[in-house]
Amino acid sequence: MVASDTVITLKGSVEIVSEFFFAAINSILYQRGIYQPETFKRESKYGLTVLTTTDQGLLTYLSSVMSQMESWLTDGDVQRLALVVSGIDSGETLERWQFNVSVDNGTDGSVEISRAGNDENKSHNVIKGNIIDNKATKMGKKTVKEVHDEIQAIIRQITASVTFLPLLNEPCSFDLLIYTNTSAVVPKKWADSDPCYIMNSQEVKLRSFTTSFHKVDSMVTYKEKDEWEL
Repeated sequence: MVASDTVITLKGSVEIVSEFFFAAINSILYQRGIYQPETFKRESKYGLTVLTTTDQGLLTYLSSVMSQMESWLTDGDVQRLALVVSGIDSGETLERWQFNVSVDNGTDGSVEISRAGNDENKSHNVIKGNIIDNKATKMGKKTVKEVHDEIQAIIRQITASVTFLPLLNEPCSFDLLIYTNTSAVVPKKWADSDPCYIMNSQEVKLRSFTTSFHKVDSMVTYKEKDEWEL
């Protein structure tokens, strides 16, 4: 962990973005009721109380994904992360939380790949696009505290999402999609995946944060209530 008053290196930026993704995923899974509330514990982070899963299978899976994510972020290979919420009974995509990652260099083409999850309710996926200057000693202009303040605002928005998102009236599962550069090295456990877009969806843009190396823009798209609720 980097001290809050220090400036950020590329390595520190990768750590911050990965930690944000972990916190955001946990917050979404809790707020949208994908996992039972009693399987989460309260922790202090970003000047907030955040919820983190205690489900060992989910923790093991997320740890594996974040480890791979850090490798791709370090190499500048990540374009975006999407968390897709789907109805188990209907098979429909109901929500798509997307976090776009921008880096210094241009974007390449993208390919979709996926990795199977730990149980029948979760398959976790990847997609491919981007390259960054890989000099970990380069210093950014922002402090960790400044970035954490920006992240705090996004976590607050995720928490407040229950006020505008339709109720999920069926048991749901989630998929993780990661878009990476076509030149990225992809483990064999990941395979092609459908992007799980939602037709005729509503979109709400959330706040963004920057580390001087990475910028993350957030948004959620969802299926309107009257299209899928009985």
